[in-house]
Amino acid sequence: MTVIWRPVTQERTNPEAAHSEVSKSKKRRGKGKGKAKERERASGQAQPPRKVWIRVHPSVVHVTHQTLRVAASYALDAAKTADPSREVAEVDIVDLREHVNVFEIMGPKSSQVIKGALKPTNDNGDDFPKFWDSLSKLQSTGSLPRGMVVGFTVHDPRLSFPPKNAKLEGGLTSSPMTVFPSAKLAQSDIWDENVRNGLRKPKYKKKDIDERKSQNLVPGTPLQPTQKDNRVPVILIQRSVEGASPISPSSHHYASNSTALHGWTLIIPQGWAMAFLPSLIYTGTRTGGQRERQTQTYEGGCAYFPRDYPFTQAYEEYADEREIEEEDRWERRPPAKRVNYAKIGTRSPWKPDWEVVLGLREPPAQESEDPASELIPAQRTDVEMESEETAPGTSTQPRKGEKEIRPWLLRGQDVPSILQSISSMINPSAGLLGCIDQLRIKRGQDPLGGNVRANELWQGALVRVRVLLCGRGNPEDLAMLYRLDDEEARKWNEAEALRQQGVPAMLSEDTDETELSKLVPSTDAIIGYVTTGHYSLSRGEGHAIGAVPIAHAKLAAGQDSRSRRDHLQSGPPRGTQLRLSRTMYLGYST
Repeated sequence: MTVIWRPVTQERTNPEAAHSEVSKSKKRRGKGKGKAKERERASGQAQPPRKVWIRVHPSVVHVTHQTLRVAASYALDAAKTADPSREVAEVDIVDLREHVNVFEIMGPKSSQVIKGALKPTNDNGDDFPKFWDSLSKLQSTGSLPRGMVVGFTVHDPRLSFPPKNAKLEGGLTSSPMTVFPSAKLAQSDIWDENVRNGLRKPKYKKKDIDERKSQNLVPGTPLQPTQKDNRVPVILIQRSVEGASPISPSSHHYASNSTALHGWTLIIPQGWAMAFLPSLIYTGTRTGGQRERQTQTYEGGCAYFPRDYPFTQAYEEYADEREIEEEDRWERRPPAKRVNYAKIGTRSPWKPDWEVVLGLREPPAQESEDPASELIPAQRTDVEMESEETAPGTSTQPRKGEKEIRPWLLRGQDVPSILQSISSMINPSAGLLGCIDQLRIKRGQDPLGGNVRANELWQGALVRVRVLLCGRGNPEDLAMLYRLDDEEARKWNEAEALRQQGVPAMLSEDTDETELSKLVPSTDAIIGYVTTGHYSLSRGEGHAIGAVPIAHAKLAAGQDSRSRRDHLQSGPPRGTQLRLSRTMYLGYST
Protein backbone atom coordinates (compact mmCIF):
# COMPACT_ATOMS: atom_id res chain seq x y z
CA MET A 1 0.00 0.00 0.00
CA THR A 2 1.25 3.47 -0.92
CA VAL A 3 -0.07 6.63 0.76
CA ILE A 4 0.45 9.96 -1.04
CA TRP A 5 -0.51 13.25 0.64
CA ARG A 6 -1.16 16.36 -1.38
CA PRO A 7 1.50 18.92 -0.42
CA VAL A 8 0.40 22.05 1.42
CA THR A 9 1.88 25.24 0.01
CA GLN A 10 1.30 28.85 0.98
CA GLU A 11 0.36 29.81 -2.56
CA ARG A 12 -2.34 27.70 -4.14
CA THR A 13 -2.09 27.33 -7.89
CA ASN A 14 -5.82 27.78 -8.39
CA PRO A 15 -7.74 28.64 -5.21
CA GLU A 16 -11.05 28.98 -7.03
CA ALA A 17 -10.71 25.47 -8.40
CA ALA A 18 -9.91 24.18 -4.92
CA HIS A 19 -13.03 25.86 -3.56
CA SER A 20 -15.15 24.33 -6.30
CA GLU A 21 -13.80 20.87 -5.46
CA VAL A 22 -14.94 21.27 -1.87
CA SER A 23 -18.42 22.45 -2.81
CA LYS A 24 -19.02 19.84 -5.52
CA SER A 25 -17.40 16.81 -3.86
CA LYS A 26 -19.73 13.96 -2.97
CA LYS A 27 -19.33 10.44 -1.73
CA ARG A 28 -19.26 8.25 -4.78
CA ARG A 29 -17.71 5.07 -6.13
CA GLY A 30 -16.49 4.64 -9.66
CA LYS A 31 -16.10 1.61 -11.84
CA GLY A 32 -13.10 0.34 -13.71
CA LYS A 33 -9.64 -0.96 -13.00
CA GLY A 34 -6.93 0.59 -10.89
CA LYS A 35 -5.43 0.80 -7.44
CA ALA A 36 -5.84 4.41 -6.28
CA LYS A 37 -8.29 6.06 -3.96
CA GLU A 38 -8.81 9.61 -2.79
CA ARG A 39 -9.94 10.97 0.55
CA GLU A 40 -10.69 14.61 1.16
CA ARG A 41 -11.28 16.40 4.43
CA ALA A 42 -13.13 19.70 4.30
CA SER A 43 -13.85 22.03 7.21
CA GLY A 44 -15.32 25.45 7.67
CA GLN A 45 -11.93 26.98 8.41
CA ALA A 46 -9.95 29.02 5.94
CA GLN A 47 -7.40 26.25 5.53
CA PRO A 48 -7.68 24.33 2.26
CA PRO A 49 -8.93 20.74 2.45
CA ARG A 50 -6.32 18.01 2.69
CA LYS A 51 -6.20 15.21 0.14
CA VAL A 52 -4.57 11.81 0.29
CA TRP A 53 -4.33 9.09 -2.34
CA ILE A 54 -4.14 5.48 -1.21
CA ARG A 55 -2.81 3.02 -3.79
CA VAL A 56 -3.46 -0.64 -3.04
CA HIS A 57 -3.41 -4.03 -4.75
CA PRO A 58 -6.37 -4.61 -7.12
CA SER A 59 -7.61 -7.58 -5.08
CA VAL A 60 -8.27 -5.46 -1.97
CA VAL A 61 -9.77 -2.33 -3.53
CA HIS A 62 -13.26 -2.98 -2.19
CA VAL A 63 -11.96 -4.03 1.24
CA THR A 64 -9.89 -0.84 1.47
CA HIS A 65 -12.87 1.27 0.44
CA GLN A 66 -15.06 -0.29 3.12
CA THR A 67 -12.32 0.08 5.75
CA LEU A 68 -11.89 3.77 4.95
CA ARG A 69 -15.62 4.36 5.26
CA VAL A 70 -15.76 2.66 8.66
CA ALA A 71 -12.65 4.48 9.90
CA ALA A 72 -13.98 7.85 8.73
CA SER A 73 -17.30 7.20 10.46
CA TYR A 74 -15.61 6.39 13.77
CA ALA A 75 -13.30 9.41 13.49
CA LEU A 76 -16.17 11.81 12.83
CA ASP A 77 -18.22 10.39 15.70
CA ALA A 78 -15.25 10.70 18.06
CA ALA A 79 -14.62 14.32 17.00
CA LYS A 80 -18.27 15.21 17.46
CA THR A 81 -18.39 13.60 20.90
CA ALA A 82 -15.20 15.34 22.05
CA ASP A 83 -16.36 18.83 21.00
CA PRO A 84 -20.08 19.13 20.16
CA SER A 85 -19.77 22.88 19.52
CA ARG A 86 -17.19 22.34 16.80
CA GLU A 87 -18.30 22.70 13.22
CA VAL A 88 -19.09 19.40 11.56
CA ALA A 89 -16.22 18.05 9.48
CA GLU A 90 -16.65 16.26 6.18
CA VAL A 91 -14.74 13.34 4.70
CA ASP A 92 -15.26 12.47 1.04
CA ILE A 93 -14.09 9.11 -0.30
CA VAL A 94 -13.71 8.93 -4.07
CA ASP A 95 -12.72 5.97 -6.25
CA LEU A 96 -9.95 7.10 -8.61
CA ARG A 97 -9.60 3.93 -10.67
CA GLU A 98 -10.76 5.81 -13.77
CA HIS A 99 -8.86 9.02 -13.09
CA VAL A 100 -5.13 8.15 -13.15
CA ASN A 101 -2.69 5.72 -14.74
CA VAL A 102 0.53 4.51 -13.13
CA PHE A 103 3.82 3.34 -14.65
CA GLU A 104 6.73 1.92 -12.65
CA ILE A 105 10.12 2.33 -14.33
CA MET A 106 12.69 0.25 -12.45
CA GLY A 107 16.40 -0.23 -13.00
CA PRO A 108 19.68 1.71 -13.10
CA LYS A 109 18.69 3.53 -16.31
CA SER A 110 15.24 4.59 -15.13
CA SER A 111 16.30 8.22 -14.69
CA GLN A 112 17.78 8.35 -18.20
CA VAL A 113 14.59 6.85 -19.65
CA ILE A 114 12.40 9.38 -17.83
CA LYS A 115 14.50 12.36 -18.88
CA GLY A 116 14.69 11.22 -22.49
CA ALA A 117 10.98 10.45 -22.86
CA LEU A 118 9.46 13.50 -21.11
CA LYS A 119 9.84 17.14 -22.10
CA PRO A 120 8.86 19.47 -19.21
CA THR A 121 7.27 22.85 -19.77
CA ASN A 122 8.92 26.12 -18.75
CA ASP A 123 6.51 26.92 -15.89
CA ASN A 124 7.45 24.25 -13.34
CA GLY A 125 8.91 26.45 -10.60
CA ASP A 126 12.42 27.36 -9.54
CA ASP A 127 13.48 24.07 -7.91
CA PHE A 128 12.38 21.77 -10.71
CA PRO A 129 15.06 22.79 -13.30
CA LYS A 130 17.78 21.96 -10.78
CA PHE A 131 16.22 18.56 -10.15
CA TRP A 132 15.78 17.86 -13.86
CA ASP A 133 19.40 18.76 -14.63
CA SER A 134 20.66 16.52 -11.81
CA LEU A 135 19.02 13.44 -13.41
CA SER A 136 21.89 13.39 -15.91
CA LYS A 137 24.32 12.83 -13.03
CA LEU A 138 22.23 10.22 -11.24
CA GLN A 139 23.49 6.66 -11.59
CA SER A 140 20.72 5.20 -9.43
CA THR A 141 17.68 6.56 -7.63
CA GLY A 142 18.85 4.67 -4.55
CA SER A 143 20.90 7.73 -3.58
CA LEU A 144 17.72 9.84 -3.36
CA PRO A 145 15.52 10.18 -0.29
CA ARG A 146 13.06 7.30 -0.08
CA GLY A 147 9.66 8.23 -1.46
CA MET A 148 10.76 11.60 -2.85
CA VAL A 149 7.84 13.21 -4.75
CA VAL A 150 8.30 15.55 -7.71
CA GLY A 151 5.37 17.20 -9.48
CA PHE A 152 5.65 18.92 -12.85
CA THR A 153 3.95 19.42 -16.22
CA VAL A 154 5.16 17.95 -19.51
CA HIS A 155 4.32 18.38 -23.16
CA ASP A 156 2.61 15.70 -25.18
CA PRO A 157 5.35 13.02 -25.49
CA ARG A 158 4.16 12.13 -28.98
CA LEU A 159 5.48 15.47 -30.24
CA SER A 160 9.11 14.47 -29.53
CA PHE A 161 8.80 10.79 -30.51
CA PRO A 162 11.10 8.88 -30.99
CA PRO A 163 12.99 9.63 -27.77
CA LYS A 164 16.62 9.07 -26.83
CA ASN A 165 17.85 8.14 -23.39
CA ALA A 166 19.69 10.91 -21.61
CA LYS A 167 23.43 10.34 -21.33
CA LEU A 168 25.21 10.34 -18.00
CA GLU A 169 27.49 13.30 -17.52
CA GLY A 170 31.09 12.98 -16.32
CA GLY A 171 32.28 13.69 -12.82
CA LEU A 172 29.70 11.51 -11.11
CA THR A 173 29.51 11.63 -7.35
CA SER A 174 27.82 9.36 -4.85
CA SER A 175 25.15 11.97 -4.09
CA PRO A 176 24.72 14.35 -7.04
CA MET A 177 21.25 15.52 -6.03
CA THR A 178 21.30 19.18 -4.97
CA VAL A 179 17.52 19.56 -4.59
CA PHE A 180 15.83 18.09 -1.54
CA PRO A 181 12.16 17.11 -1.14
CA SER A 182 9.81 19.99 -0.46
CA ALA A 183 6.12 20.78 -0.68
CA LYS A 184 6.77 23.23 -3.49
CA LEU A 185 8.68 20.67 -5.54
CA ALA A 186 5.94 18.06 -5.07
CA GLN A 187 3.08 20.33 -6.13
CA SER A 188 1.23 19.16 -9.26
CA ASP A 189 -2.02 20.08 -10.98
CA ILE A 190 -2.93 16.42 -11.30
CA TRP A 191 -4.54 16.70 -7.87
CA ASP A 192 -7.16 19.04 -9.36
CA GLU A 193 -10.20 17.05 -10.47
CA ASN A 194 -11.16 19.69 -13.04
CA VAL A 195 -7.73 19.45 -14.64
CA ARG A 196 -7.94 15.66 -14.82
CA ASN A 197 -11.40 15.78 -16.37
CA GLY A 198 -10.19 18.23 -19.00
CA LEU A 199 -7.40 15.82 -20.01
CA ARG A 200 -9.46 12.66 -20.27
CA LYS A 201 -9.05 12.71 -24.04
CA PRO A 202 -6.06 14.17 -25.92
CA LYS A 203 -6.87 16.97 -28.33
CA TYR A 204 -4.93 15.39 -31.18
CA LYS A 205 -5.01 11.78 -32.29
CA LYS A 206 -1.90 9.95 -33.42
CA LYS A 207 -2.78 10.41 -37.08
CA ASP A 208 -3.00 14.17 -36.52
CA ILE A 209 0.46 14.18 -34.93
CA ASP A 210 1.85 12.11 -37.81
CA GLU A 211 0.33 14.50 -40.34
CA ARG A 212 2.02 17.44 -38.64
CA LYS A 213 5.35 15.59 -38.65
CA SER A 214 5.03 14.84 -42.36
CA GLN A 215 5.05 18.58 -43.06
CA ASN A 216 8.53 19.01 -41.54
CA LEU A 217 11.28 19.69 -44.03
CA VAL A 218 13.66 17.34 -42.20
CA PRO A 219 12.12 13.92 -41.47
CA GLY A 220 12.26 12.87 -37.82
CA THR A 221 12.47 16.42 -36.49
CA PRO A 222 10.50 16.82 -33.22
CA LEU A 223 7.45 19.05 -33.36
CA GLN A 224 7.48 22.34 -31.52
CA PRO A 225 4.61 22.52 -28.98
CA THR A 226 1.90 25.06 -29.73
CA GLN A 227 -0.71 26.71 -27.55
CA LYS A 228 -3.28 24.15 -28.68
CA ASP A 229 -1.19 21.16 -27.59
CA ASN A 230 -1.95 19.53 -24.25
CA ARG A 231 0.12 20.16 -21.14
CA VAL A 232 -0.04 17.04 -18.98
CA PRO A 233 0.58 17.26 -15.19
CA VAL A 234 2.41 14.26 -13.75
CA ILE A 235 3.85 13.06 -10.44
CA LEU A 236 7.21 11.30 -10.14
CA ILE A 237 7.88 9.27 -6.98
CA GLN A 238 11.15 7.59 -6.02
CA ARG A 239 10.57 3.85 -5.51
CA SER A 240 12.87 1.32 -3.86
CA VAL A 241 12.30 -2.40 -3.48
CA GLU A 242 14.53 -3.47 -0.61
CA GLY A 243 14.14 -5.84 2.27
CA ALA A 244 14.50 -5.02 5.92
CA SER A 245 17.83 -5.35 7.66
CA PRO A 246 18.40 -8.49 9.72
CA ILE A 247 18.53 -8.44 13.49
CA SER A 248 22.30 -8.28 13.42
CA PRO A 249 23.97 -6.22 10.66
CA SER A 250 27.08 -8.35 11.11
CA SER A 251 25.19 -11.45 10.00
CA HIS A 252 27.06 -13.86 7.72
CA HIS A 253 24.53 -13.36 4.90
CA TYR A 254 23.94 -9.66 5.41
CA ALA A 255 26.31 -8.24 2.78
CA SER A 256 25.75 -10.88 0.11
CA ASN A 257 21.96 -10.87 0.33
CA SER A 258 21.14 -7.18 0.86
CA THR A 259 20.02 -6.57 -2.74
CA ALA A 260 17.70 -3.75 -3.77
CA LEU A 261 16.04 -2.36 -6.88
CA HIS A 262 15.45 1.34 -7.43
CA GLY A 263 13.43 3.35 -9.91
CA TRP A 264 10.51 5.73 -10.35
CA THR A 265 6.73 5.62 -10.14
CA LEU A 266 5.08 7.84 -12.75
CA ILE A 267 1.46 8.93 -12.22
CA ILE A 268 -0.37 10.49 -15.18
CA PRO A 269 -4.02 11.41 -15.87
CA GLN A 270 -6.35 8.84 -17.32
CA GLY A 271 -6.47 8.68 -21.10
CA TRP A 272 -2.74 9.28 -21.60
CA ALA A 273 -1.35 5.79 -21.02
CA MET A 274 -1.03 4.94 -24.72
CA ALA A 275 0.52 8.34 -25.40
CA PHE A 276 3.27 7.84 -22.78
CA LEU A 277 3.91 4.10 -23.19
CA PRO A 278 5.63 4.16 -26.64
CA SER A 279 8.07 6.83 -25.46
CA LEU A 280 8.90 4.90 -22.28
CA ILE A 281 9.59 1.56 -23.99
CA TYR A 282 11.07 2.75 -27.30
CA THR A 283 14.67 2.68 -26.06
CA GLY A 284 14.52 -0.94 -24.91
CA THR A 285 12.59 -0.80 -21.65
CA ARG A 286 10.83 -4.12 -21.10
CA THR A 287 7.18 -4.15 -20.14
CA GLY A 288 5.67 -6.28 -17.39
CA GLY A 289 2.64 -6.77 -15.19
CA GLN A 290 1.85 -8.20 -11.78
CA ARG A 291 3.95 -11.32 -12.39
CA GLU A 292 7.07 -9.32 -13.26
CA ARG A 293 6.38 -6.95 -10.39
CA GLN A 294 6.30 -9.93 -8.06
CA THR A 295 9.66 -11.09 -9.45
CA GLN A 296 11.16 -7.67 -8.76
CA THR A 297 9.89 -7.80 -5.20
CA TYR A 298 11.35 -11.27 -4.72
CA GLU A 299 14.74 -10.26 -6.11
CA GLY A 300 14.74 -7.29 -3.75
CA GLY A 301 14.19 -9.60 -0.77
CA CYS A 302 10.69 -8.38 0.07
CA ALA A 303 7.36 -10.07 0.59
CA TYR A 304 4.73 -9.69 -2.11
CA PHE A 305 1.00 -9.36 -1.61
CA PRO A 306 -0.99 -11.58 -1.56
CA ARG A 307 1.15 -14.73 -1.92
CA ASP A 308 3.38 -13.92 1.08
CA TYR A 309 0.55 -12.75 3.37
CA PRO A 310 -1.14 -15.81 4.91
CA PHE A 311 -4.58 -15.55 6.52
CA THR A 312 -5.70 -12.65 4.34
CA GLN A 313 -8.73 -13.04 2.11
CA ALA A 314 -6.68 -12.34 -1.02
CA TYR A 315 -4.15 -14.99 0.02
CA GLU A 316 -6.87 -17.60 0.55
CA GLU A 317 -8.26 -16.92 -2.92
CA TYR A 318 -4.79 -17.15 -4.44
CA ALA A 319 -3.93 -20.35 -2.52
CA ASP A 320 -7.23 -22.03 -3.44
CA GLU A 321 -6.77 -21.20 -7.12
CA ARG A 322 -3.21 -22.51 -7.12
CA GLU A 323 -4.29 -25.67 -5.28
CA ILE A 324 -6.88 -26.46 -7.95
CA GLU A 325 -4.40 -25.89 -10.78
CA GLU A 326 -1.61 -27.95 -9.19
CA GLU A 327 -3.92 -30.82 -8.26
CA ASP A 328 -5.44 -30.93 -11.74
CA ARG A 329 -1.97 -30.99 -13.29
CA TRP A 330 -0.97 -33.82 -10.93
CA GLU A 331 -4.09 -35.89 -11.65
CA ARG A 332 -3.61 -35.61 -15.42
CA ARG A 333 -0.28 -37.40 -15.15
CA PRO A 334 -0.22 -41.22 -15.13
CA PRO A 335 0.26 -42.80 -11.70
CA ALA A 336 3.69 -44.10 -12.71
CA LYS A 337 4.82 -40.65 -13.85
CA ARG A 338 3.80 -38.56 -10.87
CA VAL A 339 5.00 -38.15 -7.31
CA ASN A 340 3.31 -40.39 -4.76
CA TYR A 341 2.86 -37.90 -1.95
CA ALA A 342 1.33 -40.48 0.36
CA LYS A 343 4.44 -42.65 0.06
CA ILE A 344 6.91 -39.85 0.79
CA GLY A 345 4.75 -38.55 3.64
CA THR A 346 3.76 -35.17 2.24
CA ARG A 347 0.88 -33.94 4.36
CA SER A 348 -0.47 -31.11 2.20
CA PRO A 349 1.21 -31.00 -1.23
CA TRP A 350 -0.76 -28.17 -2.83
CA LYS A 351 -1.68 -25.78 -0.03
CA PRO A 352 0.07 -24.99 3.27
CA ASP A 353 -1.86 -26.19 6.31
CA TRP A 354 -0.97 -23.26 8.53
CA GLU A 355 -3.51 -24.22 11.20
CA VAL A 356 -1.84 -27.62 11.62
CA VAL A 357 1.60 -26.01 11.82
CA LEU A 358 0.35 -23.66 14.52
CA GLY A 359 -1.19 -26.56 16.42
CA LEU A 360 -4.72 -25.20 16.05
CA ARG A 361 -6.04 -28.24 14.16
CA GLU A 362 -5.36 -31.94 14.11
CA PRO A 363 -3.23 -33.17 11.20
CA PRO A 364 -5.09 -35.22 8.57
CA ALA A 365 -4.87 -38.98 8.60
CA GLN A 366 -2.14 -40.33 6.35
CA GLU A 367 -3.37 -42.06 3.21
CA SER A 368 -2.55 -45.66 2.42
CA GLU A 369 0.82 -46.37 0.82
CA ASP A 370 -0.49 -49.50 -0.94
CA PRO A 371 0.41 -49.29 -4.65
CA ALA A 372 -2.99 -50.79 -5.43
CA SER A 373 -4.57 -47.59 -4.14
CA GLU A 374 -3.32 -45.88 -7.31
CA LEU A 375 -5.45 -48.19 -9.50
CA ILE A 376 -8.73 -46.85 -10.84
CA PRO A 377 -11.73 -49.24 -10.62
CA ALA A 378 -13.44 -50.10 -13.90
CA GLN A 379 -16.90 -50.18 -12.32
CA ARG A 380 -18.65 -46.94 -11.52
CA THR A 381 -19.18 -46.52 -7.79
CA ASP A 382 -21.11 -43.99 -5.80
CA VAL A 383 -18.67 -41.60 -4.20
CA GLU A 384 -19.75 -39.05 -1.66
CA MET A 385 -18.85 -35.58 -2.90
CA GLU A 386 -16.67 -33.49 -0.65
CA SER A 387 -17.75 -30.09 0.51
CA GLU A 388 -16.57 -27.20 -1.63
CA GLU A 389 -15.18 -25.43 1.41
CA THR A 390 -13.07 -28.44 2.42
CA ALA A 391 -9.87 -29.09 0.51
CA PRO A 392 -9.06 -32.78 -0.01
CA GLY A 393 -6.61 -34.18 2.48
CA THR A 394 -6.98 -31.38 5.01
CA SER A 395 -8.51 -31.20 8.45
CA THR A 396 -11.12 -28.59 9.26
CA GLN A 397 -11.87 -29.51 12.86
CA PRO A 398 -10.09 -27.77 15.73
CA ARG A 399 -8.52 -29.78 18.50
CA LYS A 400 -10.98 -31.36 20.89
CA GLY A 401 -11.67 -29.44 24.06
CA GLU A 402 -9.91 -26.28 22.85
CA LYS A 403 -11.31 -22.93 21.85
CA GLU A 404 -10.96 -22.04 18.18
CA ILE A 405 -8.13 -19.50 17.84
CA ARG A 406 -7.89 -17.08 14.95
CA PRO A 407 -4.47 -17.27 13.26
CA TRP A 408 -2.68 -14.07 12.23
CA LEU A 409 0.60 -12.82 10.73
CA LEU A 410 2.96 -10.67 12.79
CA ARG A 411 4.64 -8.22 10.44
CA GLY A 412 6.02 -4.70 10.42
CA GLN A 413 9.31 -2.93 10.91
CA ASP A 414 9.22 -3.63 14.67
CA VAL A 415 9.17 -7.44 14.33
CA PRO A 416 12.95 -7.98 14.86
CA SER A 417 12.95 -5.82 17.99
CA ILE A 418 9.85 -7.58 19.33
CA LEU A 419 11.43 -11.00 18.84
CA GLN A 420 14.61 -9.85 20.52
CA SER A 421 12.77 -8.45 23.53
CA ILE A 422 10.61 -11.53 24.15
CA SER A 423 13.34 -14.12 23.46
CA SER A 424 14.67 -13.91 27.02
CA MET A 425 11.31 -13.59 28.79
CA ILE A 426 9.92 -16.31 31.03
CA ASN A 427 6.39 -15.59 29.75
CA PRO A 428 6.84 -14.62 26.08
CA SER A 429 3.10 -14.59 25.36
CA ALA A 430 2.53 -11.80 27.87
CA GLY A 431 5.54 -9.97 26.47
CA LEU A 432 4.12 -10.19 22.94
CA LEU A 433 0.79 -8.80 24.10
CA GLY A 434 2.56 -5.98 25.92
CA CYS A 435 4.62 -5.05 22.85
CA ILE A 436 1.53 -4.97 20.65
CA ASP A 437 -0.34 -2.81 23.17
CA GLN A 438 2.58 -0.37 23.25
CA LEU A 439 2.56 -0.09 19.46
CA ARG A 440 -1.21 0.45 19.42
CA ILE A 441 -1.00 3.19 22.05
CA LYS A 442 1.85 4.81 20.12
CA ARG A 443 -0.43 5.01 17.07
CA GLY A 444 -3.36 6.42 19.03
CA GLN A 445 -5.30 3.15 19.29
CA ASP A 446 -6.75 1.45 22.33
CA PRO A 447 -4.87 -1.56 23.74
CA LEU A 448 -6.26 -5.01 23.16
CA GLY A 449 -7.04 -5.34 26.86
CA GLY A 450 -9.20 -8.24 27.93
CA ASN A 451 -10.58 -8.90 24.46
CA VAL A 452 -7.60 -11.09 23.57
CA ARG A 453 -5.80 -13.57 25.77
CA ALA A 454 -2.04 -13.60 25.68
CA ASN A 455 -1.73 -17.36 25.17
CA GLU A 456 -4.22 -17.34 22.28
CA LEU A 457 -2.40 -14.44 20.65
CA TRP A 458 0.89 -16.30 21.00
CA GLN A 459 -0.40 -19.62 19.72
CA GLY A 460 -1.96 -18.19 16.55
CA ALA A 461 0.94 -15.94 15.46
CA LEU A 462 3.06 -16.51 12.36
CA VAL A 463 6.33 -14.71 11.61
CA ARG A 464 7.64 -14.14 8.09
CA VAL A 465 11.22 -15.33 7.57
CA ARG A 466 13.85 -15.25 4.83
CA VAL A 467 15.33 -18.67 4.09
CA LEU A 468 19.04 -18.66 3.17
CA LEU A 469 20.59 -21.90 1.98
CA CYS A 470 23.95 -22.74 3.49
CA GLY A 471 25.06 -24.73 0.45
CA ARG A 472 23.67 -25.75 -2.88
CA GLY A 473 20.04 -26.24 -3.83
CA ASN A 474 17.04 -24.10 -4.71
CA PRO A 475 13.95 -23.96 -2.49
CA GLU A 476 10.61 -24.07 -4.28
CA ASP A 477 7.15 -22.79 -3.52
CA LEU A 478 5.36 -24.80 -0.80
CA ALA A 479 8.64 -26.29 0.43
CA MET A 480 8.45 -27.44 4.05
CA LEU A 481 10.67 -26.08 6.81
CA TYR A 482 11.79 -28.58 9.46
CA ARG A 483 13.27 -27.97 12.86
CA LEU A 484 16.65 -29.41 13.80
CA ASP A 485 17.75 -30.78 17.13
CA ASP A 486 21.29 -30.23 18.35
CA GLU A 487 22.57 -33.61 17.11
CA GLU A 488 21.18 -33.12 13.61
CA ALA A 489 22.51 -29.58 13.47
CA ARG A 490 25.98 -30.85 14.41
CA LYS A 491 25.95 -33.47 11.62
CA TRP A 492 24.81 -30.94 9.04
CA ASN A 493 27.44 -28.43 10.08
CA GLU A 494 30.19 -31.03 9.88
CA ALA A 495 29.00 -32.19 6.45
CA GLU A 496 28.82 -28.61 5.23
CA ALA A 497 32.34 -27.91 6.51
CA LEU A 498 33.71 -30.98 4.71
CA ARG A 499 31.99 -29.95 1.50
CA GLN A 500 33.48 -26.46 1.65
CA GLN A 501 36.95 -27.93 2.27
CA GLY A 502 36.58 -30.15 -0.79
CA VAL A 503 37.06 -33.41 1.13
CA PRO A 504 35.63 -36.34 -0.91
CA ALA A 505 32.80 -38.19 0.78
CA MET A 506 34.56 -41.56 0.41
CA LEU A 507 37.53 -40.34 2.48
CA SER A 508 35.38 -39.13 5.35
CA GLU A 509 34.05 -41.39 8.08
CA ASP A 510 31.27 -38.97 8.98
CA THR A 511 27.89 -38.82 7.28
CA ASP A 512 28.14 -36.70 4.17
CA GLU A 513 25.64 -34.16 2.89
CA THR A 514 24.19 -36.54 0.30
CA GLU A 515 23.26 -39.12 2.92
CA LEU A 516 21.78 -36.51 5.22
CA SER A 517 19.65 -35.08 2.42
CA LYS A 518 17.95 -38.45 1.91
CA LEU A 519 16.78 -38.81 5.51
CA VAL A 520 13.07 -38.05 5.56
CA PRO A 521 11.98 -36.60 8.92
CA SER A 522 8.58 -36.97 10.48
CA THR A 523 5.74 -34.65 9.49
CA ASP A 524 5.56 -33.57 13.12
CA ALA A 525 8.86 -31.73 12.60
CA ILE A 526 7.33 -29.29 10.10
CA ILE A 527 7.49 -25.76 11.49
CA GLY A 528 6.55 -23.75 8.41
CA TYR A 529 6.30 -23.42 4.66
CA VAL A 530 7.95 -21.47 1.87
CA THR A 531 5.54 -19.05 0.20
CA THR A 532 7.95 -17.87 -2.53
CA GLY A 533 11.17 -19.62 -3.44
CA HIS A 534 13.39 -20.33 -6.44
CA TYR A 535 16.77 -19.33 -7.86
CA SER A 536 17.59 -15.67 -7.31
CA LEU A 537 19.40 -14.02 -10.22
CA SER A 538 20.49 -11.04 -8.14
CA ARG A 539 22.08 -13.27 -5.48
CA GLY A 540 23.33 -16.09 -7.66
CA GLU A 541 21.91 -18.71 -5.30
CA GLY A 542 18.68 -20.14 -3.98
CA HIS A 543 16.54 -17.86 -1.86
CA ALA A 544 13.08 -18.13 -0.33
CA ILE A 545 10.51 -16.30 1.77
CA GLY A 546 8.35 -18.28 4.17
CA ALA A 547 6.63 -18.21 7.54
CA VAL A 548 6.98 -20.08 10.84
CA PRO A 549 5.07 -19.90 14.15
CA ILE A 550 6.42 -17.35 16.56
CA ALA A 551 6.85 -20.08 19.20
CA HIS A 552 9.26 -22.00 16.95
CA ALA A 553 10.98 -18.76 15.96
CA LYS A 554 11.77 -18.13 19.62
CA LEU A 555 12.96 -21.69 20.27
CA ALA A 556 15.00 -21.86 17.07
CA ALA A 557 16.63 -18.46 17.44
CA GLY A 558 20.20 -18.80 16.26
CA GLN A 559 19.69 -22.43 15.24
CA ASP A 560 19.67 -23.83 11.72
CA SER A 561 16.63 -25.23 9.98
CA ARG A 562 16.36 -27.30 6.86
CA SER A 563 13.93 -27.13 3.99
CA ARG A 564 12.58 -29.98 1.94
CA ARG A 565 11.69 -29.65 -1.73
CA ASP A 566 8.60 -31.26 -3.18
CA HIS A 567 9.27 -31.95 -6.87
CA LEU A 568 6.08 -31.00 -8.63
CA GLN A 569 7.71 -30.39 -12.03
CA SER A 570 7.19 -32.41 -15.18
CA GLY A 571 9.27 -35.54 -15.74
CA PRO A 572 9.77 -38.78 -13.84
CA PRO A 573 9.01 -38.88 -10.11
CA ARG A 574 11.83 -37.67 -7.89
CA GLY A 575 12.51 -38.19 -4.24
CA THR A 576 12.75 -35.50 -1.62
CA GLN A 577 15.97 -33.74 -0.74
CA LEU A 578 16.85 -31.91 2.44
CA ARG A 579 19.00 -28.79 2.40
CA LEU A 580 20.56 -27.04 5.34
CA SER A 581 19.41 -23.43 5.61
CA ARG A 582 19.25 -20.49 7.96
CA THR A 583 16.45 -18.04 8.57
CA MET A 584 16.30 -14.29 9.09
CA TYR A 585 13.21 -12.39 10.15
CA LEU A 586 11.73 -9.92 7.69
CA GLY A 587 10.84 -6.67 9.41
CA TYR A 588 8.86 -4.95 6.67
CA SER A 589 8.16 -5.14 2.95
CA THR A 590 7.32 -2.82 0.09
